[in-house]
Amino acid sequence: MEALIAVLVGVLFGAGTYCLMRRSIVKLVIGVMLISQAANLLVFTSGGLLGGRPALVPADGTVPPAPFGDPLPQAMVLTAIVIGFGLVAFLLALVARAHEQVGSDDMNAFNKTDT
Repeated sequence: MEALIAVLVGVLFGAGTYCLMRRSIVKLVIGVMLISQAANLLVFTSGGLLGGRPALVPADGTVPPAPFGDPLPQAMVLTAIVIGFGLVAFLLALVARAHEQVGSDDMNAFNKTDT
């Protein structure tokens, strides 16, 4: 399972990098989203994948029975998802404003912004 997720992370990073190198600003935002999700998946996978073993402490115990999933990478990924959504919302606002000013989605059109 980890090998499949590793391939998926590589594909997401590759697709995100490809989108970042395109001339369209919308594809730039898509590339940022793909790289953000790839990084989240990488951090989540680094915590270890244990199906059906949540880190819950029983009522009569002090530690959960081993093996259990590490909750720290899960919390970090949840925080990174929220920050990623905020970044994408900010980028979309910038893209809308830039399209309003320039009238194009092409990066080369931004050379003529001085009026």
